[in-house]
Amino acid sequence: MTTVTTPVEETTPGSGSGSGTAGSRRRKKPVERFSVARTLRYLLLILFVLIVLVPVYVLLVTSFKGPGDAAPTRAWNLPQVWTTENWQAAWTALSPAILRTLQMVVPAALISAFLGSLNGFVLSRWRFRGANLVFTLILFGMFIPYQAVIIPLNQLVLSLDLPSGIPTLIVLHVIYGLPITTLIFRNYYQTVPNELIEAARVDGAGMLRTYWSIVLPLSIPSFVVVLIWQFTSAWNDFLFAVFFSSSQNGPVTLALNNLANGALLQNYGVSMAGALFASLPTLLVYILLGKYFMGGLMSGSVKG
Repeated sequence: MTTVTTPVEETTPGSGSGSGTAGSRRRKKPVERFSVARTLRYLLLILFVLIVLVPVYVLLVTSFKGPGDAAPTRAWNLPQVWTTENWQAAWTALSPAILRTLQMVVPAALISAFLGSLNGFVLSRWRFRGANLVFTLILFGMFIPYQAVIIPLNQLVLSLDLPSGIPTLIVLHVIYGLPITTLIFRNYYQTVPNELIEAARVDGAGMLRTYWSIVLPLSIPSFVVVLIWQFTSAWNDFLFAVFFSSSQNGPVTLALNNLANGALLQNYGVSMAGALFASLPTLLVYILLGKYFMGGLMSGSVKG
């Protein structure tokens, strides 16, 4: 006798019609909750974007208005006559200062980043007696406000006979940038595997050789974070610009202030166009390098 076996379809709990309906309902509930949460998240993001873009809208619209049209009572209205004269006047007034600011922020950011990288490497990998104390004293500079030391700092600059303008500002931004750059690089280098450093020592590499050949190529994420940070800080600085430069040799923040005060805020269009010109470089930096900035943060550059 031949026995014929027929495959039995396996059933799972809740596969029946009634239980299946209940099971499908149970499976749909998390999806519905996720959808509601995602909708609320998008609504909050849209709200935040609108809050950020409202001042930008006023700046942009006012920059295209004529002198009679740019008034506080008509700040939300579109221009009656669109004009680019404000942009031309603002560029003529600010273009030399923008060039001087680039000459200041680029070397200041590069030098402070490189020195902070050296400090961070030594303090994290080449321990010496009193290293923690040295690191604490360096970090103490982060908590000293500019206003507290501006008068003795001014006297020190005068006694050293440093040239006024961009050279002095480069030195000041490098010095004041060392604490934050040292902190970022030190915390990042602590995440570098010890095996790499030990392998370099076994191969006979000294401290500088290990830094240059092993550690420095791994520091690109931290350098991106530090350069963006230092570039933005130096570009937006106003206090040092007031005390250590003039309208003839100062950065764009000082020139923008003089532009607004010179017009006595009667021509709002020129002031708004100048503000957009002054903020454009930092905006472009964050747009072009924003993803690398976040990648550097996530890679451990500010962990500690």
